[in-house]
Amino acid sequence: MKKKSIFSALIAVVVLASCGKKQEQAQGPQGPVPFPVQTIVKQDAVVYQDYTANLEGQQNVEIRPKVNGFIQKIYVDEGQVVRKGQLLFKLETQTQNQDAAAAQATVKAAQVEVDRLKPLVDRKIISEVQLETAKARLAQAKSAYGAIAANIGFGTIVSPVNGVIGSLPFREGSLVSSTSEMPLTTVSDTKIVRAYFSMNEKQLLFFNKTFKGATTAEKLKAAPEVSLLLVDGSEYDQKGKIATMNGLVNPTTGTTQFRAEFNNPQGLLRSGSSGIVRLPIVQKEVMLVPQNAIFEVQGKQTLYVVEKGNKVKSRIVTTNGTSELNFIVTDGIQQGEMVVIEGASKLRDDMEIVPQDVQKQAPAPANEQAPATKDSVSTTSTPAKK
Repeated sequence: MKKKSIFSALIAVVVLASCGKKQEQAQGPQGPVPFPVQTIVKQDAVVYQDYTANLEGQQNVEIRPKVNGFIQKIYVDEGQVVRKGQLLFKLETQTQNQDAAAAQATVKAAQVEVDRLKPLVDRKIISEVQLETAKARLAQAKSAYGAIAANIGFGTIVSPVNGVIGSLPFREGSLVSSTSEMPLTTVSDTKIVRAYFSMNEKQLLFFNKTFKGATTAEKLKAAPEVSLLLVDGSEYDQKGKIATMNGLVNPTTGTTQFRAEFNNPQGLLRSGSSGIVRLPIVQKEVMLVPQNAIFEVQGKQTLYVVEKGNKVKSRIVTTNGTSELNFIVTDGIQQGEMVVIEGASKLRDDMEIVPQDVQKQAPAPANEQAPATKDSVSTTSTPAKK
């Protein structure tokens, strides 16, 4: 009996010890837990506004025939760079050559008639009226010949500008006409590429308020240089400038068209392609909060603020866009307050933490510094000058 009692007591002690360990594990570590925080200061921030744009060369010239005829020879190919005055097409002009020969014969006959009548008029054998009539017929014949000769010249088509050849919808032997809907080709001068984009009325109002000037020209001059994002997501290596702004709002679309211009020395940009024009706008003395610090609760943006006694309190904030990896906060916090920038999902109101201000931590040595992560990338915003 004594052995059984002792054995039962030992089992009870083991069970109690096991329950105590489980309860301790459930309660977690004792004391406040460290969390990274950041003190809010007002600083300047760059906000980017993106606009979808269509790219065109500074000159897109449609090449059309002035006369009807068959294409005898095509001297260029699609995508070829051509110079002003370079031969592009030759139209068949054999029929017109025959007409020119007939017209030239008419000129010679009219000239012979004038030469025959002139001495007769000098000797007053015939009236001067007959001579003047012959001279008029000569002038008419010369005019007809000149028109035909000009048409023959129009059969040789040269480039009116420097540029790049577009598509060639016709082939040698095709019959073309001056009234054809489709041009022979298009020559695009892409030394300077124009990016056309639009702003809605709200964006236009913001643009006019942001950039000072009594006239459109002054506002465009005050606007900064813009960037161009290509279709692969990369940024074009040449900065551009907004050159023009339409003075009217399109009543159908409610937008106003802008034109930015970019130099294209390497011929990377082509007419007809698309891109994104990025307009940088500097906002002075705004409060920036890392995006990781803000989370949504019932559709409202919320963050945790460290208050007295290192206790955290959730607070609803209002944001106005982003700058790099930060939200621009316009309401809900004050300069000098401390916010938790990571681990918000582990917090609750009035929970005490150990603040670790990331702005005060000394950087690790170069040979021991860990690679940057998405949460640790710093913005390029510059602190406002006091």
